[in-house]
Amino acid sequence: MKNNFLFLLLVVQLSFAQHKTTTIYFIRHAEKVDSSKNPDLSSVGLERAAHWGKIFSETTFDAIYSTDFKRTQQTAAPTAENKKLDITLYDAKSLDFDKFKTDNLGKTILVVGHSNTISDFVNKLINQNVYAAIEDTTFGNLYIVTLNGDLVTHLLLKSL
Repeated sequence: MKNNFLFLLLVVQLSFAQHKTTTIYFIRHAEKVDSSKNPDLSSVGLERAAHWGKIFSETTFDAIYSTDFKRTQQTAAPTAENKKLDITLYDAKSLDFDKFKTDNLGKTILVVGHSNTISDFVNKLINQNVYAAIEDTTFGNLYIVTLNGDLVTHLLLKSL
């Protein structure tokens, strides 16, 4: 009986050990200086980007992703500099979500995107249509997705 219990315990531990936890934090770029095609962040936006850097100061990231726009890269920059990480560029329109999950298995990452791409990205990772596009005036939301085998959790923290 004791051997059966030890065998069962080993099987349970191995099944949990086979699943690596992936945690993905999503934020929208901070406020931009104007509505041109590829603007810089405004002074308020630069302050928000620095604030994100402080918020993430205790989080260990393995990678930081940004779209190829100044405003997203500038939003990611304080966190990337604090963590001594390069920013990896991604194209939200052509991203292979299965490959993204595989490439980042077991990692903790930050993704910076846009009002019309972040919610779509999250929805595709969680295989549900839960989150709507972000309002144009909303810049402080934090989405957190955790993947562990077939278990998927997600959370939206809204700023006031």
